[in-house]
Amino acid sequence: MNDSSLRLDYRPDLGPRDASPPGGGAPTPTLTRRVIRLGLRLVVLVAVLLLPFIVLVRLAVHAYAGFGVGNWTALWLAGAGVSLLLFFYALVLRFRFQRKLGVPRGARWLVVVSVGAFVAYTLLYLSGGNAKTPEIREAYTELSPLLRLSTGTVLLVDREAMVTDVDRTAADYLAWGRSVNEASLHFLQDDGFVHAVDLRTLGRPAWRNWALEQYYRSMGFRTLRHDGTADHLHVAMPRR
Repeated sequence: MNDSSLRLDYRPDLGPRDASPPGGGAPTPTLTRRVIRLGLRLVVLVAVLLLPFIVLVRLAVHAYAGFGVGNWTALWLAGAGVSLLLFFYALVLRFRFQRKLGVPRGARWLVVVSVGAFVAYTLLYLSGGNAKTPEIREAYTELSPLLRLSTGTVLLVDREAMVTDVDRTAADYLAWGRSVNEASLHFLQDDGFVHAVDLRTLGRPAWRNWALEQYYRSMGFRTLRHDGTADHLHVAMPRR
């Protein structure tokens, strides 16, 4: 065989990136790409799981402050809004796995019952481990429903959060040796609820205290970090 008969085809436009694995399939993603994709999926999953809780609290506060409705009406509107979001989740999941549209009746009832149970839980229950004293735990139901909803949501994430004050009386100020603050939102307001709650910040990591304050602010509440009786975060209902 004459060597001159051999011919080598060379295409300079092709490089290592154009190489495909045997069988003509797509190139195998690198480990870095796999890690990035996994990280993005985890971020999306966490966002999807947290969004209903955020929407519930934010809608309730916005309805109260923006539309001027009462506490209970704001809760009903927020509950309806987050139920629609969960219906959308169910719709997407059913289409993804069954290629069908519509939300089954059983799923609709599950959404309504779940939202109602969560709201009732945050309104009625405060663990003894999350209340500074038994008296504060007993007074918890005097707190505005919107503050109870938001605080109960916090306690799902931060099990060490501590409610240090809810309601106050003139006698409390006198016992502390301070003048009575008639404008205090810790007094019962015209709607029959206390409009402020204090949470402990003393002895807690700075990043937790910062995250706690940012959460309440992002939900539409007013916050103030001060040490009137001890270092704590004061959270109050929004103005309207």
